[in-house]
Amino acid sequence: MEVQEIKQRFGIIGNSPLLNRAINIANQVSPTDISVLITGESGSGKEVFSHIIHQMSPRKHGPFIAVNCGAIPEGTIDSELFGHEKGAYTGAIGERKGYFETVNGGTIFLDEIAEMPLGTQARLLRVLESGQYIRVGSSKVEKTNVRVIAATNVDVYDAVKAGRFREDLYYRLNTVPLKIPPLRDRKEDIFLLFRKFTSDFTDKYRTPPIQLDDEAQQVLINYSWPGNVRQLKNMAEQLAVLERDRVITAPTLLTYIPHEANSRNLPMRLDHHQKEDFSERDILYKVLFDMKRDMVELKKLVADIIEQGGVSTNHPNHAQTLTKLYRDIELPVSNNETQFTLQQPVNNNNNNTDYNITHEAEEVEESLSLIDKESDLIRKALKKHKGKRKLAANELGISERTLYRKIKELDL
Repeated sequence: MEVQEIKQRFGIIGNSPLLNRAINIANQVSPTDISVLITGESGSGKEVFSHIIHQMSPRKHGPFIAVNCGAIPEGTIDSELFGHEKGAYTGAIGERKGYFETVNGGTIFLDEIAEMPLGTQARLLRVLESGQYIRVGSSKVEKTNVRVIAATNVDVYDAVKAGRFREDLYYRLNTVPLKIPPLRDRKEDIFLLFRKFTSDFTDKYRTPPIQLDDEAQQVLINYSWPGNVRQLKNMAEQLAVLERDRVITAPTLLTYIPHEANSRNLPMRLDHHQKEDFSERDILYKVLFDMKRDMVELKKLVADIIEQGGVSTNHPNHAQTLTKLYRDIELPVSNNETQFTLQQPVNNNNNNTDYNITHEAEEVEESLSLIDKESDLIRKALKKHKGKRKLAANELGISERTLYRKIKELDL
């Protein structure tokens, strides 16, 4: 069967090359009886592919059951899968058939296989290798003929290295790996899926059709969709039910995207001067070093003026300003005390007066504590913006949440 025919039969929408490749692999593996491990993010449609494999296989007339391994408690999963005898454990008031017995001749889909306990993994490996299993509380070996399709949204090989998943079971299940692409890698399919979902929901709830303006379409396509097709379908249903204005704009669409995802998952246009992404600590270091460099240059400038033999000014206020500037700046010109002289005015009535002021300065060790510098910068930013945290955070180059945390940590 061709890929396009499979899409029509199972209601799959999209023309992404990655999606077509996954469908083609499912089509090729269906007639065989080998195990398949389907990997993909949550909400990407792994269970749909398990139905494709089953319905296009010789077992299509046999039973099919989907089991979420992560939803079954560890103490009962063996009983659920393999059955138990009467009195096998407290509460076992009668014998029970397990899924491998009831689905004999068909297909069992084990979703979230990485959540399966290690003991149950050993039992499953025996079923895959020999078709044999033993009910809980029994010593009789049972036989079954079941095809196993497993799925997971985590990297199983990492779980193997961490000792949470049996390596032999991993290679037994992973005979044919089938990777379902995430929605963010199928950008050409996002708008097609959205139109299909909104059309279905407007028909279901008998509401006017939904349309997106150009900016809203760009937001829809450029969002990373961590919940994949399931999240997109959920958003389409909300829009179909809640929005009175049936032409959806970008600001309206953003209200349906989780708040933290707005900044984390939407593309950001970078300034052409920005070369790299700095962490908050890097930004703080950069600000501190820039300030220190500016201060050193200013000190050297004042020192050079002083060493050249004094400063002449035409207005007494200028000399006062220079004196105040010197008083406010620690001037480490040398390791010794530094003395400078300004010409003292001889006649106060003369506008062209010279000042002769003697002032001594000592080099004062500057505090290099990051905490002190950080606290001082935050105080200055808050004072500059009159206590408005959002503006102060923008000035410092950090998020408002980080600024709030720093204020609490430093007890400002």
